[in-house]
Amino acid sequence: MTIYAAVMTGKGTGAISTIQAFGDSAETVLKKIFRPAGKKPAKFGTGEILLGSICDGAEVIDQVTLGCEGPKTFAIHCHGNPLIVEMIMQLLRQHGANLVTDEQLLAKVLTSRGRIDTIAVEAKLALPKARTIQGAKIIANQIDAGLSKKAQDWLGGMDEASLDEIKAEASRILQESQTARLIIYGCTAVLTGPPNSGKSTLLNCLAGRQKAIVTDIEGTTRDWVSAECRIGSLAVKLIDTAGLDEEISYPQDGVEQAAQNKTAEILEQADIVLLVLDNARPTEELDNRLLERITNKQVITVLNKSDLPAKLDPDSLSTFVPDTARISAKEGTGIEDLREKIRQASRVVDFDMRQPVCFTNRQEDLLKQLTSTESKQQAASIIRKLLKGEV
Repeated sequence: MTIYAAVMTGKGTGAISTIQAFGDSAETVLKKIFRPAGKKPAKFGTGEILLGSICDGAEVIDQVTLGCEGPKTFAIHCHGNPLIVEMIMQLLRQHGANLVTDEQLLAKVLTSRGRIDTIAVEAKLALPKARTIQGAKIIANQIDAGLSKKAQDWLGGMDEASLDEIKAEASRILQESQTARLIIYGCTAVLTGPPNSGKSTLLNCLAGRQKAIVTDIEGTTRDWVSAECRIGSLAVKLIDTAGLDEEISYPQDGVEQAAQNKTAEILEQADIVLLVLDNARPTEELDNRLLERITNKQVITVLNKSDLPAKLDPDSLSTFVPDTARISAKEGTGIEDLREKIRQASRVVDFDMRQPVCFTNRQEDLLKQLTSTESKQQAASIIRKLLKGEV
């Protein structure tokens, strides 16, 4: 006899919090700690909504509503004070509940409801995390079509298909999944470049509001500032970094070094790098350390301050950065062209949302194994794990 419990609402203070209890002994435990309002005994039938209190013996912890959502599944809707939520969770634990995360509990609920493959479970878990409608559609399409159907087709046609064909298809899915995951979970675009090149102004311009301090003093941004924006079907997290430049206007100290280290760390995580250069500065002022850090990244060179006389020769940058956009962040010109270049760089343009893609690390790891397998027997085993493995 088991019972699992998880907080299903976000952390922090809110009006209402929801705790879900699931398992063979969930009803038994709840009958011990739930006291119905009024004199009639509570009926725990599916679909019933009960008003009452959660009690620890004679002590009332909180007035709640108890939803009987299905076989072995119950939802406690309590007040959103984190202290109350914690007291109820600990009370459940004292009565034998295993405290798990919301994802772990939802996975257990879904897998208990008959024949549902693991990809479908993962899709239902991932849907609330989708950053865009397009991302949600990509995930939903993986349940009955997409990756789930592709895996079933692989198993069903294992005798006829060649192993090389299966491995090639798995490789294509992995490649397309890079774009899919940007649409689903969002894209990180890092603005970097020499100090006073206009990174902060550009971030404010793309975000549509002021998030970064803008001055004419070099090195104003010594830490990083982030903002969220939408570019077509992309949810983009913009990060304005501390400038990486050898000619800084303040001495190297602990704070400056920490900012530089943080910038290097953020660059490693970038999906797209916007290399913001001052069009009114000569090329030779560009820091070679920065170019080394972005060599293997998807880079768009942003030639800012196009409203001023040009001193930078863009042809000299072709070795490092093939794609350039001329803008004036201050005047707001060239911004739409830059947005389109970001969409092109992320490869989301004309992306087929119905195609099979992987959207979890588990799926990605298994598909990578599939691309390097040496036998159909191994391939079949990997595909079965893809469909029926542990979440």
